Amino acid sequence: MSESEEIPINKGDFLLIDYIGRIKDTGKIFALTNEEAAKKEKMHREDGVYGPELVVVGERWIVEGLDDALLTLKVGEQDNTIELPPEKAFGGRDSSRVKTIPIREFRKRELKPHVGMTFRYKGSLATIQSVSGGRVRLDLNHPLAGKILSYEVTVLKKIEDTTEKIMELMKRRISTLPETLEIELPEDKVIIKIPKELFLMEGLQFAKSGIAGDIHKFLDNIALVEFLEVYERS
Repeated sequence: MSESEEIPINKGDFLLIDYIGRIKDTGKIFALTNEEAAKKEKMHREDGVYGPELVVVGERWIVEGLDDALLTLKVGEQDNTIELPPEKAFGGRDSSRVKTIPIREFRKRELKPHVGMTFRYKGSLATIQSVSGGRVRLDLNHPLAGKILSYEVTVLKKIEDTTEKIMELMKRRISTLPETLEIELPEDKVIIKIPKELFLMEGLQFAKSGIAGDIHKFLDNIALVEFLEVYERS
């Protein structure tokens, strides 16, 4: 029996997945995780971060329909195609979220508006639809709202090991972890040894707080999270 037939997927499972997301009508790719696929599709970026994405099934870290569909897949099965209507993805378009504002709002921010430009407006991502007569028309709908989406998904692995789960949770907060980072699990505690490469990372304290919260939420056997910054004699 193959691996894809042996390992069921359940709510709460830690999975590593690869996927390519496309707009069904046009075939345009809007998201992908695999670096080789990015090169093949001529979408590779030198500053891009590639690699399998961690999903805890049912936590809605990915769109609702794709999260639900994971329960029907098997570990190791290649390139499952999942089609999602708007209501299971980024929702339908809402005409009330199209606004017109004076161009002076941009001048205050020292921005020059142009069609297709995206920026944060009152907490939402806005896309400029038109610039005319001193007024700017904004679309506050998600750029993929109203679109039928198609995902090619491979569930690469179901994570069972506690140390690996912690490592993957950390990657959600710190995209590139140094190889010198160490994790110890004495009894009901986890000790995370932070190497010097991360000491000056912007937002490190915020990341540590988020990591500790994630560990307490998803790993019932961990009662205490300790971060240890190690300074060695040079």
